[in-house]
Amino acid sequence: MPANPLDAYQSVEKSTLSGRELEASVLDKAALRLQMVQQTWSEADHEAMLDEALKYNQRVWSFFQSEVSAADNPLPPEIKQNLLALSIFVDRRIFEVMAYPAPDKLDILININRNIAAGLRGDPE
Repeated sequence: MPANPLDAYQSVEKSTLSGRELEASVLDKAALRLQMVQQTWSEADHEAMLDEALKYNQRVWSFFQSEVSAADNPLPPEIKQNLLALSIFVDRRIFEVMAYPAPDKLDILININRNIAAGLRGDPE
């Protein structure tokens, strides 16, 4: 049993979520991490938090790239192309923020993650 109750909850949550719900949850988590970095930008450890948040977001989007590119992916070709183009934009923004950090550059990444998560849930914002 996990020592942290939050870890136990997250473990149960992972095992009960559908694929889309899980993807939405991961995108929300990535957005929240980026937002936390923005809100704590003036703190001494913000660089480490930024690096961690950007790498997490990059892993999430790399997974999406892999899934969308799979030959057996059932999405229509136009949606696949749009998601791949969006993932390329996200990659470029991540590298830009790594090279030239600024809190306002995180806004677009946060918004993209939240909007895609809402779409996966069927919740138009």
